[in-house]
Amino acid sequence: MNKRLIFTGIAFFIIMFAAAASETLAQTVSGSISNGTVAKGGRGRGTIVLSIPGNLHVNSSKPNSEYLIATSIRLSGGNGARVSGVKYPRGVNRKFQFSEKALNVYEGTVRFPFTVTVPANFKGNTVSVRAVVRYQACTDEVCYPPKTREITMTARVR
Repeated sequence: MNKRLIFTGIAFFIIMFAAAASETLAQTVSGSISNGTVAKGGRGRGTIVLSIPGNLHVNSSKPNSEYLIATSIRLSGGNGARVSGVKYPRGVNRKFQFSEKALNVYEGTVRFPFTVTVPANFKGNTVSVRAVVRYQACTDEVCYPPKTREITMTARVR
């Protein structure tokens, strides 16, 4: 009896550790600016990509619940470049076991476009944009604590 209890406890912790490790490594955030180049005095399109595996979803920017943490992205440009606000795509409405009403979520690969403007008098060879992405990932049964990922995207200025 005592051995069975110890074995059950160890198995529980192994399963919880594996679940937490897979959730931590599951979502990836990446981005790019205009295929790597932007002209002086011009604009370039940037994109942030959030990749979500099939067993998870992420609350959208408008999740339909005050208790859920919405996906948010903060951008900042460096070297005098201007960065426009992010355009958040529409999510999909899904009903989950833990909610009474449908929630708006992101699934799969989600792209968030933005614009980078490089002044004509720009000094330098590269422009960089820093993005801070905050999101909350969930399964069909439970939501994990929110995560914040930071990436820096660069492009050559010609």
